[in-house]
Amino acid sequence: MTKALTIENAIYFYAVRSNPYGCFSNFSPHGFTLDGLYWPTSEHYFQAQKFVGTPHYEAVRLAPTPSAAAAIGRDRQRPLRADWEQVKDAVMLTALTAKFTTHADIQAVLLSTDERALVEDSPVDYYWGCGRDRTGQNRLGQLLVELRATLKQQADTPSPTSTNP
Repeated sequence: MTKALTIENAIYFYAVRSNPYGCFSNFSPHGFTLDGLYWPTSEHYFQAQKFVGTPHYEAVRLAPTPSAAAAIGRDRQRPLRADWEQVKDAVMLTALTAKFTTHADIQAVLLSTDERALVEDSPVDYYWGCGRDRTGQNRLGQLLVELRATLKQQADTPSPTSTNP
């Protein structure tokens, strides 16, 4: 039996409209350029990576909404790349990094969460979110915490100064 995820002082997020943490959602309208292409949302990028090298890739990228991109990505009539289960967490971290380093405003929101746990309060997703009964893995929240630590470390690391002899 899996124990329910209850974390004191955690920040629970899900809907884009839930302020101020709606920007943590992959559906938030914070586009970025990655791999030489513009991605309207991190959901578009993530779902497209399931189909690298196929026409489905571009269909996802050009989807009119993040919901449409997700629907295409979840359509099991379309063949997933063979290594998807091994790379999906790294793909998500890549998308999150691009999103939060492109937009200073939402990076500030992420950094403002200090050391608090972040939990995607999805009632249906037990991998990326906590699921209805909060027994899910919450991988999205964990990756955001990982990214936050990286961003803080980069901010705390002094940049080398050049000296002219």
